[in-house]
Amino acid sequence: MRPSWRARSTTDSGSESELASAIAQARRGNENAFRVLYRSVQPALLRYLRVLVGQDAEDVASEAWLQIARDLPAFRGDADGFRGWATTVARNRAMDHLRGQQRRPVQAGQIEELAERPGPGDTAASAVDSLATDAALAMIAKLPRDQAEAVLLRVVVGLDAKAAGKVLGKRPGAVRTSAHRGLRALAELLEKGPDQAV
Repeated sequence: MRPSWRARSTTDSGSESELASAIAQARRGNENAFRVLYRSVQPALLRYLRVLVGQDAEDVASEAWLQIARDLPAFRGDADGFRGWATTVARNRAMDHLRGQQRRPVQAGQIEELAERPGPGDTAASAVDSLATDAALAMIAKLPRDQAEAVLLRVVVGLDAKAAGKVLGKRPGAVRTSAHRGLRALAELLEKGPDQAV
């Protein structure tokens, strides 16, 4: 069974051509096409950001999507290029966020301030998926940063080594090496058993 947190295969030419078509239409201002882009890229982008910025991932992703929407008319490239570009934008927003946190202390709010709203989906299925995803991301977060980012970009976001290298500012071979080492370290963690893995 394939993990639910893993990115769709980049060999799925149908979804690739649909995404390429959506990019072209969204660049011209088509809101439905932008919705397709968001739904295709956001889940993997959010998982990537969770490892980088933790609980602030959704806020950082929102900032990234504002910039993506603003700059989309100038984007040139295919579906893989869009995923790489969107991930680069998100990573830059995450690094800005982390730098900002170092300059100011975090203020915790009251839990009572949060409004209770029911979720739209099946709560039990969402909980099981969330636990599996959270466990996988927690394991990846234990890796050295270069390995964690390489694994996230290659496996979760679904970028090839060249696109991931552009995001990280590294050569494709260095990304492949980091991803390989990270996946090998994850395999060793899994062999130790679930109690020690997370």
